[in-house]
Amino acid sequence: MNDLLKEDTFEYLISLADGDGRKFFNYMESVLDLYKISKEQFPLDRETMQQLVGSKVLAYDKASDQHYDTISAFIKSVRGSDPDAALYYMARMLEGGEDPVFIARRLVILASEDIGNAEPRALPLAMAGMQAVEAIGLPECAINLAQVVTFLASCPKSNRSYMAWYQAKAFVAETGSADLPLALRSTQKGSGEYIYPHDFEKAYVEQSYWPPAVKPQDFYKPSQRGHEKIINEFLKWLKQK
Repeated sequence: MNDLLKEDTFEYLISLADGDGRKFFNYMESVLDLYKISKEQFPLDRETMQQLVGSKVLAYDKASDQHYDTISAFIKSVRGSDPDAALYYMARMLEGGEDPVFIARRLVILASEDIGNAEPRALPLAMAGMQAVEAIGLPECAINLAQVVTFLASCPKSNRSYMAWYQAKAFVAETGSADLPLALRSTQKGSGEYIYPHDFEKAYVEQSYWPPAVKPQDFYKPSQRGHEKIINEFLKWLKQK
């Protein structure tokens, strides 16, 4: 190996492969190909090695487990309210060649799934961030992504609307298409009169919005975090008699 690479160059090549044996052997193939046509350059120093294999030093293949593992670590860091770790994984992805639009789209999902009504500004900001990424592109759009990432990571978290949706979906699958209340149909037939909430002081009146054959459910249970605490208090106030 001393005939091909200087000692520090060999160590650099190992770090460049980052534990990926396939990458290491690919790099060595490049070294051997160069040796066949230009033996006078050997043993290679680190600078020449960098020029030979390119400037990418991160193990990140968008078609491999590394892609899915890194985006998973990124999302879990935002969900876990660690903006610094989230930025670290974002940097790894972008430096490794990840599509910034892919990252932005995942943040739009996270804004509703993990933050929801605890911070209603999360989804509009995530949407604006995605639009900025699509309009501007790299490298400048990384600044937009960084703003969105740090904001979402610093938001109060709630998955209550996300969980409520899946409970409602499962309930519909279980109960099927029950007949709608007569009072709620666009064309009322038979008995049943819709009561207009705005005719009352709180713009609320107690009436059933559920099909008669279906037991009313309690899917959405706002948390006591962020804006959902206000929603919780409002719903309680609304139903006070």
